[in-house]
Amino acid sequence: MIQTEEIQYACGGATLRGLLAVNPEAKGPRPAVLVVHEWWGRGEYVEKRARMLAEAGYVGFAIDLYGEGAQAETAEQAKAMMNDAFSDLGRLKARFEAAIEAVKERPEVDASAISAIGYCFGGAVVIFMAREGLDLRAVAAFHPGSLDLGAPTKPGAVKAEVAAFVGADDPMVPTDRHEAFRADMAAAGAKAELVVFPGVVHAFTNPGATERGERFGLPLRYDAHADEVSWKKTLELFSRAAAPRA
Repeated sequence: MIQTEEIQYACGGATLRGLLAVNPEAKGPRPAVLVVHEWWGRGEYVEKRARMLAEAGYVGFAIDLYGEGAQAETAEQAKAMMNDAFSDLGRLKARFEAAIEAVKERPEVDASAISAIGYCFGGAVVIFMAREGLDLRAVAAFHPGSLDLGAPTKPGAVKAEVAAFVGADDPMVPTDRHEAFRADMAAAGAKAELVVFPGVVHAFTNPGATERGERFGLPLRYDAHADEVSWKKTLELFSRAAAPRA
């Protein structure tokens, strides 16, 4: 049975609250995967993904980039919290790096094998961290709110293998940004893949997206096929790029 533990860590005077998920029956240090929340904040959805990663053989760490585990109740609150986070990219990077250091301290974790996944806001964040050259094995971005954060990428900067999953009909990531992302990653010499799902809009991995979209008048809709395929491809990516090194 997967065990979870609240982890408190700090950055720049802010208290950050993450959820660590581990399989207590697994032996020895194993790769860790940071899970970055949607613009709603760290909630049940990313905590579920952290547990799924633990079931797959990793240590899952649902991190907090807003501080105090803050969660939005409305789309207006979520937008304000996201915009505040993006208003200071240096602070955002420092909080992400603080999460890396917090998880590296855990005895269950292979500190040389850290990866990250992110959803919506979190998807844009993990791509940005890859562009910033953080020492990550692999990065998977699900319906990122932006493919452009941190672009253009400096040649040779990206250490992680990158996968991004987007809906073809997601108005938050217009189709002209798809080729721009591919071109940017190629010019930087990064190993990256962009997977586009036809007929799919934003937040397609979250079963609660459809109800939220209807409630707030947003282009959010769950898509079981895109969810299943993107998760399978992510586990394949981690098996290839994030496994412990001999």
